[in-house]
Amino acid sequence: MVKPGVELVGEGAIWALGLMSGTSLDGVDAALLKTDGITIEAFGPGAEAPYRSAETAVIELIMESPGWYRTADDEGAIYQLAQASDDVVALHARAVADLLSRTEITPDLVGFHGQTVAHAPEEAWTWQLGDGAALARALNRPVVWDFRTSDMVHGGEGAPLAPFYHWALARHIGMTAPVAFVNIGGVANVTWVDPTAERPEAEDALLAFDTGPGNALLNDWMARRGDAPIDRDGAVAAAGAVDWMSVHGSNFASAYLARTPPKSLDRNSFAQMLEIVKDLSLQDGAATLTALTAACIAGSTRHMPRPPSRWLICGGGRKNPAMMAMLAEELQVPVDPVEAVGLDGDLLEAQAFAYLAVRAARDLPLSAPGTTGCGRAVTGGRLSYP
Repeated sequence: MVKPGVELVGEGAIWALGLMSGTSLDGVDAALLKTDGITIEAFGPGAEAPYRSAETAVIELIMESPGWYRTADDEGAIYQLAQASDDVVALHARAVADLLSRTEITPDLVGFHGQTVAHAPEEAWTWQLGDGAALARALNRPVVWDFRTSDMVHGGEGAPLAPFYHWALARHIGMTAPVAFVNIGGVANVTWVDPTAERPEAEDALLAFDTGPGNALLNDWMARRGDAPIDRDGAVAAAGAVDWMSVHGSNFASAYLARTPPKSLDRNSFAQMLEIVKDLSLQDGAATLTALTAACIAGSTRHMPRPPSRWLICGGGRKNPAMMAMLAEELQVPVDPVEAVGLDGDLLEAQAFAYLAVRAARDLPLSAPGTTGCGRAVTGGRLSYP
């Protein structure tokens, strides 16, 4: 829990800078947001800093064997961990410097999510690389970080954390009926929002959970079998046929879909699906894994209090026409990228951590039983000054 001095946070809206790097390892998103931690006053500009191949190589090694690295005591592993953490901080500092060089806005606070390399809610631990204290020194600005630990200490899954921001967005765009925000990153997650709720932590205001794979399986499939690490514009999936037996035949997938929220996933939780589709052609495998993501998202409706009137999609998946078409067919209600309501899907996750940083600094809840399964609404985060 962070309790900074009054001189930092005051009572009105302040400019905060949020940083987010997802498990797809494509880079860091940085975004400015003016907020009091409840309402959104203004959106600022954003920027993206791509990872360099040398940086991702070390992080990918850690992601492949996080349990081993977590307890490793040999000098080589310790050096790799230190180097990876330094790389994460340096990349985030570059993203901030790039963004601030193109605006006159000076943020009062930075929200730093770090780079997730493992998330194991069943073991009550989560791991994000990156030292917020080091970033505060590099930026010469206060940084809120380590957003997930407090939630897990209070019995939560530590994810997803964007739902409180989704509540603020739903009210900002004038929604009056339930709406679902879906982020399709490495893992896909959904937030069901009742925008008439007065507070995000109010009972029945939010329901949020990971739905299943997002882009991770498809990206891994393309990296192994294709000529590129992604299915750009969904072209490969569009040329294939879905093997519905693979989509619906996985006992693991069926069991996860049936589980009552809260529930969250690691990037590699569905990795066994790659073995199930291994004998399919490149195109059919891409189509099948894309359909699996869409089917899992559609299957999330069974857990919602009421059907959403609209589905708003953010994350990289919204740029995949094949995935968007499959979602529209599965859901049979309006499915649109968040740009359709004037939001920026590339910056939304980074904006969320700017919003959460302000809430943390003001000792407001970041999660609730309906979003992560914590025992009660809890705040979180650590604050590091330069």
